[in-house]
Amino acid sequence: MKQEESALYVMDGVGTNHDGMQASAPKKFRKKKQADLDIKGIAERVRAGSRLDLAKAITLIESSNPQHKIQAQALLQELLAYTGNSIRIGITGVPGAGKSSFIEAFGTMLAEAGKRVAVLAIDPSSSLSGGSILGDKTRMEELVKQPNAFVRPSPSAGTLGGVHKKTRETMLLCEAAGYDVILIETVGVGQSETYVRGMVDFFLLLVLTGAGDELQGMKKGIMELADGIIVHKADGDNVRLAKRTVAEYKQILHFLQPSTPGWITTAVPVSSYEGRGLDTVWDMITDFKATVEANNVWSTRRQVQTKDWFHSMITDHLIDTFYGDATKKQQVQGLEKQILQGKLTVTQGVETLFKQSE
Repeated sequence: MKQEESALYVMDGVGTNHDGMQASAPKKFRKKKQADLDIKGIAERVRAGSRLDLAKAITLIESSNPQHKIQAQALLQELLAYTGNSIRIGITGVPGAGKSSFIEAFGTMLAEAGKRVAVLAIDPSSSLSGGSILGDKTRMEELVKQPNAFVRPSPSAGTLGGVHKKTRETMLLCEAAGYDVILIETVGVGQSETYVRGMVDFFLLLVLTGAGDELQGMKKGIMELADGIIVHKADGDNVRLAKRTVAEYKQILHFLQPSTPGWITTAVPVSSYEGRGLDTVWDMITDFKATVEANNVWSTRRQVQTKDWFHSMITDHLIDTFYGDATKKQQVQGLEKQILQGKLTVTQGVETLFKQSE
């Protein structure tokens, strides 16, 4: 029998690549809708002492997402009435001075005494990748275990003075959460320490023993910003040298302009390892608060700091708006080429740019 007469024979069909299944319509990319946050709910939980919600609120504050920025400001507006009741302490010093060790020992002492302590630790960001290690939580093992403590590392993101741009707003969130003492640890790179001074009540400078060479290299301006100086690592065989270093600093401070009117800056020896001198530092800070509140410097300084913050935010906004304009970007790039080719001076390029903008 021929093959075509068989019941099993199938005729050849039309050639095609189709698999017989119905083709689905191509999917369109849909931008994920931004979830609506319960701002009032977050504010209530922050005020109730939820460290988880405080961490979420700080993440919202630090976000560069435009929608998050709006939500963050709404959250701050809800909490603004509950801020301003803490002691804000800035801590700086050269790398290796033991800032993290001091903060852990000092913060733990205060937490065990019933104080609620928030630590805003600023880690340096890489100038190449922009990343940070954010290792302060691992260096402050004892402090993070305290139920009264909150440790938040943040990247400096290239900000002068080693302070995150949102540190001020983060500080307000911590105050609204009921923290009595806020410790701000800077990178200690020696850049624009006045920025740190401009957001805290008490400015603490950590130095090491062996003041001879260090005093030669210490900038007078940084010492004039300090309300207190700690000669750190005053333990073991270093105790005698630490006392001598304290005496040398006190002698120098005698000739410097005080950082705060009505307050005499002094130096004290401290050993975070042995826990000695920590109570002396706290006594110094409480005496400082009583002194400057009595002469009205405390409230005046905070008002000046808020005004300066407002003006610095105006500057930041103007810069962001300027460089965010596509036309301005093209103008800048064109003028850059002319400057590099020697056709314009830098001053002429700037003047031309702003004439074009008018």
